Amino acid sequence: MRWRWLLLALLLSLLPSAALAHVPEGGAGSVMAGLLHPVTGIDHVVAMVAVGLWGAVLGAPAIWLLPVAFPMVMAFGGVMGLLDLPLPGVETGIALSALVLGVLVMLQQRLPLAVAGMLVGLFALFHGYAHGVELPEGADALLFSLAFVGATGLLHLVGIGLGEARRLAWGHRLLQVVGAVIAVVGVWSLAQVGGA
Repeated sequence: MRWRWLLLALLLSLLPSAALAHVPEGGAGSVMAGLLHPVTGIDHVVAMVAVGLWGAVLGAPAIWLLPVAFPMVMAFGGVMGLLDLPLPGVETGIALSALVLGVLVMLQQRLPLAVAGMLVGLFALFHGYAHGVELPEGADALLFSLAFVGATGLLHLVGIGLGEARRLAWGHRLLQVVGAVIAVVGVWSLAQVGGA
């Protein structure tokens, strides 16, 4: 029963929020924009879920370390974006995050914690930078940032919840399928970057 709720939460997070594209200025608008921003792009959503999934695959301490490290580095990347500091290949880095993390989940690949942390941190930098440069006009940067970090954490929790299915008889197969879907989204995103 718990898995149905987690799946429902994941599906709801994928719903488009086009009707809310223009958020009112000020505190509430900044928080709402920040909460919705990470779920408006499928490449962002699947990468955030993949971080939690891969953390679950790796087990303790990665199950909590990766989902904590990602938003922290992402916030740093967001500040870089707000300050308009140069970071080349942002969209490519975001697409690669979905592809690489999807493959790692699909293969249930175990890497040393330091390597996993550096890889997730690198991808977080690209995601944060994109959020920073896309700050809606009139939004409060601090409230927007706190909200998008919070929304990212919730997507990581969805991934951790899905990753806990590995304990069930059919769980490893589910992780392979979900990882493959995430990797396909990464390939599609790379094609979009190449076609732009």
